[in-house]
Amino acid sequence: MIRPDLSLPLPSDITAAHFIGIGGSGMSGLAGMFLDRGIRVSGSDRSDSSTMRALAARGADVHVGHDAANLPDEVDAVVFTGAIWPENPEYLLAKERGVPVIHRSQALHWLVGGRRLVSVAGAHGKTTSTGMIVTALRAIGADPTFVNGGVIASLGVSSGTGSDDLFVIEADESDGSFLLYDTAVALITNVDPDHLDHWGSREAFYDGFVRFADAASQAVVISSDDLGAREVAASLTHDNVVSFGTSPDADVRIDDIVTEGPVSFTIHHRGQTVSGALAVPGAHNAINAAGAVAVLLTLGYELEPALRAVEEFGGTVRRFELHGMRAGVAVYDDYAHHPTEVDAALSAARTVVGEGRIIALHQPHTYSRTQAMYREFAEILESRADQTVVLDVYGAREDPVPGVTGALVSGAFVDQDRVRFVADWQQAAEYAASIAQPGDYVITLGCGDVYRIIPQVLDALGPEQD
Repeated sequence: MIRPDLSLPLPSDITAAHFIGIGGSGMSGLAGMFLDRGIRVSGSDRSDSSTMRALAARGADVHVGHDAANLPDEVDAVVFTGAIWPENPEYLLAKERGVPVIHRSQALHWLVGGRRLVSVAGAHGKTTSTGMIVTALRAIGADPTFVNGGVIASLGVSSGTGSDDLFVIEADESDGSFLLYDTAVALITNVDPDHLDHWGSREAFYDGFVRFADAASQAVVISSDDLGAREVAASLTHDNVVSFGTSPDADVRIDDIVTEGPVSFTIHHRGQTVSGALAVPGAHNAINAAGAVAVLLTLGYELEPALRAVEEFGGTVRRFELHGMRAGVAVYDDYAHHPTEVDAALSAARTVVGEGRIIALHQPHTYSRTQAMYREFAEILESRADQTVVLDVYGAREDPVPGVTGALVSGAFVDQDRVRFVADWQQAAEYAASIAQPGDYVITLGCGDVYRIIPQVLDALGPEQD
C-alpha cells in the first residue's frame, strides 16, 4: 500500500493522464470524467472488466496487467489508488521520469475546481447516500456533476459531468483524503471506527471527522442515531449543523419505519410531515434517505419535493443486487465488508425473503480487519443468516498474516452446523447450491472479488428456466 502525500502540488494543466488501477468503480469514474474534459486517458489494471472495455470504447488506451511499457511517453499526471504496491512498475517509472504522481483524491480535487461541493462521508452508507442525492437532484431538475464509489443502477454509471455548479462526491475517510476537499455541504452517515491502520487510534479517527465537518463552508448534515456521529457532533463548532435520524431531537426526524417489503416511513421537519417509500429494502436505507433529504433541504429544496425525488432512487450496483434466480433460489450480491454493513444487508434481506432462508457466502476483506473483527462477523452472520459459507480472506493491499484465514470466522460460530469454511470456490458454490431450497436467498458478501463466484453458484443451482 502507498500512503498518499496529499500535500503535493497538483499540475495546473493536464492534457494527458495515466490511471494505475483504472478498472475500479471509483477510478473508472474519474477516468471517464477526464475523458469528458477532452483529456487523453490511458491506464491499466490487473484484470479485464466491463468498465475497462467501456473506457476503451470511449477512446482510452487501457491495458490488462501492470507493466512499465503501459506508461505513455507523454503524460502530465499519473493517478493511483492506495491499493497498488510500491513496486508497481508504472508507478516506479513515473517517479523516475519526474511525472507528477497523484492520489485519486487529488485528481478528484483537481476536477472539482471551484464548484459547490457536497461530500458524503462515513464508515457505511456513503455509496447509497451519494446515489440518493444524485438521483434526487436529477429528478428535481438539477444537473450535478458526481463521482460515486459504485454504479448508480438507474444511470448505469458511477460518475457523470453535469452543467450545474453542484458537484457531489463520495468522500473517503479511510486514508484521510476527505480532508483535502473544499466542501460546502458535508454529510456524515455514521462514524464507526475503522481504518485504524491509517488513523492510529479511535480518537484520531473521530478528530478527522470533526475537522472534515467544521471545514464545510455551508452546512453539516450528521446522523443523530449513530453513537460516533453524536460524539463528533458534540465537538463541532460549525454554526449550521442539521441532524437526521430516528432520535426525537433530530432536525429531520424519521419514524413509522415499516420494513416488510420495500421500506416505508414518515419524515418530520419544522412542523411538516411527509410519508414516503423506497424501491430498496431495509431500515438502514430509510435512514440513508433521511440524510439525503436533509442535504436537499440545506441546498434550498422543500421537504415534500425533496422526499419525492429521493424516492426515485433504485439502488446501486453491488448493494443488495439481484443477479439471477435458479430452481426458485434468488442469488444476490452485496458489498458489505464490515460487521455493521453485514448486519444491515442481512437484516434488509430478512424483510423480503418471506418464509425462505438466507444463505450467506462471506468473503472476509483484508487480513487486518479479519484478525480484529472475526468474532463480530461470526456473531452477526450466525444471528442474521440461516446458513453461512465462509471463503478465504481477500487480502487486497495487504500481505498474508500467518493463521488469519476465513476459518477464523467460521471457527467463532457457536453452532458449527450452521457454518462451513470452504476455500475452494467451486466447492463453495456447489455446497451453497446443495443446501439451498426454493424460496431461499443466497447472498454473497464482501468488497473484494466475491461477486465473481455468482456464475458458479447459478450454474450449480441448475439450468435457466423459460
